[in-house]
Amino acid sequence: MTETRHTRLLIIGSGPAGYTAAIYGARAMLSPILLQGMQPGGQLTITTEVENWPGEVSIQGPELMQKMEHHAREMGAEIIVEHVVALDLSRRPFRAECDSGAAFTADALILATGAQAKWLGLPSEERFKGFGVSACATCDGFFYRGKEVVVVGGGNTAVEEALFLTNFATRVTLVHRRDSLRAERILQERLFRNPKITVVWNHVVEEVLGEQAPPGVTGVRVADVATGETRVIPCAGLFVAIGHAPASELVQGQLEMHHGGYVKVEPGSTRTSVPGVFAAGDLTDHVYRQAVTSAGMGCMAALDAEKFLAAEAGGSAAGLAAQ
Repeated sequence: MTETRHTRLLIIGSGPAGYTAAIYGARAMLSPILLQGMQPGGQLTITTEVENWPGEVSIQGPELMQKMEHHAREMGAEIIVEHVVALDLSRRPFRAECDSGAAFTADALILATGAQAKWLGLPSEERFKGFGVSACATCDGFFYRGKEVVVVGGGNTAVEEALFLTNFATRVTLVHRRDSLRAERILQERLFRNPKITVVWNHVVEEVLGEQAPPGVTGVRVADVATGETRVIPCAGLFVAIGHAPASELVQGQLEMHHGGYVKVEPGSTRTSVPGVFAAGDLTDHVYRQAVTSAGMGCMAALDAEKFLAAEAGGSAAGLAAQ
C-alpha cells in the first residue's frame, strides 16, 4: 500500500503558474511539492517560438518550461510526475489522490491546472499544431506578417482574434458555421468596418491543407453547412477560436466558479472560496491567458499561501501560550 505523504504546500499543475508558485514557495521555506500532471509544462510545451516572454527575444516553448522546472528544483521544490484524479477540500489537511495510487495531504494548496483551448477535432488540425495551426493570436500573430490567415469561430474570442491579426496579416478570413455572430455588438461593428476582414458565413472547416517538408499550412477546405459544397481558402495560418475549457473538474462542486467553469478568486488575490486553497493561471483567467500573467499569478498564490500558513502558525502559537 502506497504511503500518504504530507507537505505544508502542495501545488497541482506545472505550467508557468505552477512552477513560479514552486519557486516562491521554496524561497519561503515551505518545502513545496509540485505534482506535474499529464502534460508537464502545460500548453507552452506544444508552442514552438515564444517571443513575448520578458528577457527572451525568442525561445522554444518546451525549452522555456524546462528552464522554469530547473529553476524550481534548484530553489528546493520537489517536483513529482503524478496525475491527480481526486481531490478532497472538505477538510484539512486537504487530500489529493493520484492515478498511481499515491496520495498527498497538505496544509495549503495551490491549483494551477490551467485551461485547454477547444479544438475542431480534425486529424489535419492535429498534424499542423504549432506549424500553422494555433489557438492564440496574441501568442503567434506576429509570425504572420504580410500573410493571409483564417480564424474559425463566432464569439468574442474569434472576433477579437480576427481584429488583432489585422495588425500583421494582409487578409483575415473569419469562418463561422452560422449566419450571425455571437460576439458583442461593438466588436461586430469593428469587425465589419475593417477592410482587411472577410466573413464566410454558414461554413465549417473540414480539413487543414499544407506541406510536410518543412511543415506548414497552405490553406483550409471549408464546407457549406446547407449544401455540403466545398472550397479552399488559401492561407498561411489557421487560428481556432471556439473557446477554452478550464481544467477545473477536480474541484467541481467544491469551489465557487464562474464564466463556464473558471475558478473564482477574490479580486486582487488568488484566494478561492475555501480558506487555504489558492488558484492561479489559466484556471482562473478567462481574459488574458498569457504565460507572463500566469507566472505573476503563481507568484501571488505562493505569497498568499505563505501569509495564510504564517497566520495559522501564529494563531496556534498564541493559543498554546494562553493555555
